[in-house]
Amino acid sequence: MSGQFREVIRQRIIDSVSASPPAFTRRDVRLPAVPGKAVAVIGMRRAGKTTFLWQVVADRLAQGTAREGLLYFSFEDERLAGMASGDLHLLVEEYYRLYPAWRDRRRVIFLLDEIQSVTGWERFARRLLDSEQVDLFLSGSSARLLSREVATSMRGRAMEALVHPFSFREYLRHRRREPDKAADRLSKAQRSSVEKDLVDYLVEGGFPEAQTVAHRDRIELLRGYVDVALLRDVIERHAVSHPVALRWMVRQLLGNAAGSFSVNKFRLDLKSQGIPVAKDTLHSYLAYLEDAFLVRMVSLATDSERQRMVNPRKVYPIDPGLIAVFDRSGKANLGHALETCIMLELDRHGADVRYVRTADGYEVDFLARHPSGQEELIQVCASLDDPAVCKRETRALLEAARRHPAASLHLVSLDIPARLDLPEAITVHAAWEWLLRQDQAA
Repeated sequence: MSGQFREVIRQRIIDSVSASPPAFTRRDVRLPAVPGKAVAVIGMRRAGKTTFLWQVVADRLAQGTAREGLLYFSFEDERLAGMASGDLHLLVEEYYRLYPAWRDRRRVIFLLDEIQSVTGWERFARRLLDSEQVDLFLSGSSARLLSREVATSMRGRAMEALVHPFSFREYLRHRRREPDKAADRLSKAQRSSVEKDLVDYLVEGGFPEAQTVAHRDRIELLRGYVDVALLRDVIERHAVSHPVALRWMVRQLLGNAAGSFSVNKFRLDLKSQGIPVAKDTLHSYLAYLEDAFLVRMVSLATDSERQRMVNPRKVYPIDPGLIAVFDRSGKANLGHALETCIMLELDRHGADVRYVRTADGYEVDFLARHPSGQEELIQVCASLDDPAVCKRETRALLEAARRHPAASLHLVSLDIPARLDLPEAITVHAAWEWLLRQDQAA
């Protein structure tokens, strides 16, 4: 059996090193740089993890690494079915037989995709880091091993690089319409074009394969993504005992994006439909969905762990394009889609995100604590044309600022009237400008 694998592996190495990186849209993914650590490229299925590995190859080539020092290898090959951890040494042996001048003399970059297909791969990866001069990138998604667990299975030997679907900037870049200058230097025509693109993005979302696809086909494609993630990454993996309840939960979460979700209330709703499910089981289902990168949950900003647990959480899909798949209203809910985009952009930049509820019952969408220590209170609104809406959103921010005096105050909206009377402490942002700003990682 090893002889059969050896021949396949050798040919795959030759083919890979001979291949040029495919055309791709550049992704703004932060790569950790910690010596001695592997990089686990994680994210939802179809978000673009494999393409990002090729971007790493292209970047290293541009930095001067010779092509033979860059090996992208996918284990998703039926000829490698049945491969065990004891066979993985063949990859190293065959590579250095082909390129002996690299061993112990020059640093090689191995990018191993779908690595979880081989049982026991973790021990091989750790040994590779310890015994060879290798920069190691790992990725994969399957019911055997969720992509987030690629990192945790390495027992502290890996750092995560999270790949989301396209951000708004990447969406524009994919269409070759990314602004090449600062927002305040754009012409009126350019600003109007970007504003229209944002509305389209809020409806279409950022999954790479769904770009420029007709509406009906896009809905079916995205529904298929959710179905596969549910079946393989949740139901099969965790032997879910109440798949009907799980599917109801997904419809509720994705059809009510940016809304509050109470496990206890949902449990009672299920019970009224003749579907009794324990509260702990529903909590587990929520965690499974987040591990599969279908949703992101935001908890109440409080120092009390008990308060955080008993209060409803706000739930956001991993991409605004998923909202239309489950929203039965038939209307584009731009407000919820925009709030989703703002939350995901904060997530991309490593912010710890909570929502705020004031003593007077007002709610602020986000309290974001950035890695730099900077804090922001952010309120998101589709339109500020209605003075009553503007007053409500402003008051919520000012109330929340009393408990979080170190936070700067921000109001983000799609539609901003020409004349807007706001307190000096609050900065108002056009949504497209906020989503394209470059300093969020600060």
